[in-house]
Amino acid sequence: MKAAILIQRWYRRYVAHLEMRRRYTWNIFQSIEYAGEQDQKKQLISYPTLNKLVMILKHRFSTFILMQYEQIVVSESYSGPRLSFPLSVTDTNALLSAFKEEQTLHGKYVLQLLYETKKFLKQMPNVIYLSTSYAKEITICGDLHGSLDDLLLIFYKNGLPSAENPYIFNGDFVDRGKKSTEIIIILFAFLLLYPDHMHLNRGNHEDHIMNLRYGFTKEVMQKYKTHGREILQLLQDVFSLLPLATVIDNKVLIVHGGISDKTDLDFLSTVERHKVGLSLTLQVKSALRLPKRSTDHLNVRSCSRSSSRHSRRSRMDSPCSSGRSSRASRRRKKHSTKQGSSMIYKYKKMLVNYELFHIVIICLIQVVDILWSDPKNQNGCSLNSFRGGGCYFGPDVTQALLQKHDLCLLIRSHECKQEGYELCHNGQVITIFSASNYYEEGSNRGAYIKLGPELVPRFFQYQVSRSTRKLTLHQRVRVAEGSALRALKEKLYAQRSELMAAFQQYDIDNTGRISTSEWAQVVESVLRLDLPWRTLRPRLARLSADGNVEYGSCFEDISPGEPIPPVTPNLAETLYRYRTDLEIIFNIIDKDHSGQISIEEFRQTWKLFTSHLGVAVNDQTIDDMARSIDFNKDGSIDFNEFLEAFRVVHKLDVKEQQQG
Repeated sequence: MKAAILIQRWYRRYVAHLEMRRRYTWNIFQSIEYAGEQDQKKQLISYPTLNKLVMILKHRFSTFILMQYEQIVVSESYSGPRLSFPLSVTDTNALLSAFKEEQTLHGKYVLQLLYETKKFLKQMPNVIYLSTSYAKEITICGDLHGSLDDLLLIFYKNGLPSAENPYIFNGDFVDRGKKSTEIIIILFAFLLLYPDHMHLNRGNHEDHIMNLRYGFTKEVMQKYKTHGREILQLLQDVFSLLPLATVIDNKVLIVHGGISDKTDLDFLSTVERHKVGLSLTLQVKSALRLPKRSTDHLNVRSCSRSSSRHSRRSRMDSPCSSGRSSRASRRRKKHSTKQGSSMIYKYKKMLVNYELFHIVIICLIQVVDILWSDPKNQNGCSLNSFRGGGCYFGPDVTQALLQKHDLCLLIRSHECKQEGYELCHNGQVITIFSASNYYEEGSNRGAYIKLGPELVPRFFQYQVSRSTRKLTLHQRVRVAEGSALRALKEKLYAQRSELMAAFQQYDIDNTGRISTSEWAQVVESVLRLDLPWRTLRPRLARLSADGNVEYGSCFEDISPGEPIPPVTPNLAETLYRYRTDLEIIFNIIDKDHSGQISIEEFRQTWKLFTSHLGVAVNDQTIDDMARSIDFNKDGSIDFNEFLEAFRVVHKLDVKEQQQG
């Protein structure tokens, strides 16, 4: 008996320790993900150059003449699926079979599919109302993020979409994964085949600015070098026309992110986004940016006011001479009447512009809240500063919205959950996430919900797994933990200068050591990841004999890649930190996405990059870098090789490879 008790205690401690490691691994992945989204939002607000880059991209797309898909010739050598519209079950089956075999759909059929999808979505309302009376159950799926294996597994387990098997996909179909293009083709094809039984909500990644950063734009251009720009331009329109919410049996609300205390479904339902005059409100290409015309309305308003004040002042200051002729007086009176009519017209136009601007702002705020918000346990509604957009909404906000619209349940996605789903707010909010292995192989399960007429949700979990099936729980946790710690160490390296400067402020005697609490305080103040740094300290930094942290050890097992001679260490660190931004700029400059740009385009990229970040790099340094990486001296630069120089190398990984 005593031995059994000892074994039981040991096992409980073992499981508790494993759970602790699993939780902080999860926190690391999630904090780094949200920090990237927050950076994206900050850059759009803080850096006018990035907005300028987006305008360059938009200009290039708009000046690219859209070729009608009828004019595109499909060569006889093309061995992929050939679609005929209107689509049939044969077409969707052909698509599924082709994508399983790693085939690519021809650009002509992609464009035709997008044209038809856009035409269909223009007729759809902002909020879709469904009934379970026409089907036994409705299946609700969360984020897929380019994971085709998860989508195919859902179809295998649950059946293909049909009149008897309706689906709702709740946004974030693209980005991060490598099969985003295939996913949207499949979803749009089933949408056209079963328009009353296949429903798609918009997510925060159905947004061309997010696509620039998180990989979908690059994926499209690599797979469709000839028609990629046309496809991307059409996708912007399609994404902006996706419905924002779905309501089942007038009782269950489904949105991608969440709600806020300002969410008004009745208001969103009444706005007709397909009307030209109101296209600014909901047909927003990106929920991250205000439409330019909406801000122009403010300028019109202010200019009208100033001009009218100037006109009044001019009339008041002009003396009326009694010696002037009556003809001149009549001319002045006629001119004054014309000017007065013109002013009345301008004032009315100003009011219309102001009202439209007011509607734009209200709609845009509500759209952002629906796409970006997250639930919290505490009551109230506050700014979601962790993501940089949307709100944190509490149980009271959920209760108020459900009561206002006579609903009983809110289903949302937007957050990866370890078990694929999670309930909160006394069971009134369900989070569903359908991309398994989202952060790392074995990191999480995927799930979907089936909802019948009784509106009681049933959860189905799965995990696409090739290598983790044979691993024990301990091994799976170790693999995920190692990946999370590598990502965290890279974040530490990217902020090395700021961290060392902050450490040294506490290390007055220059001993290279500070207390654990000081170390944790510094790391959090610089990285702002809201992580349990004291718990993580043994995995990140070494203790000295006196119990203090040797802060320089944070960077011992990580080093930069092969440096380029003209690049100073400080500039290399800056380049590594903003590597993603540099790649976004390059992808905009690289017109054909070949990975090769001219030296002049390289200079243009660097000028945009340095002005975007305020980094001082002179022209001579840029020219020296260009010459040093033009290896074959042909006047073009392989930018991917250049970026490869600005990555970090984990020394432990190198040792393991050498031992292997």
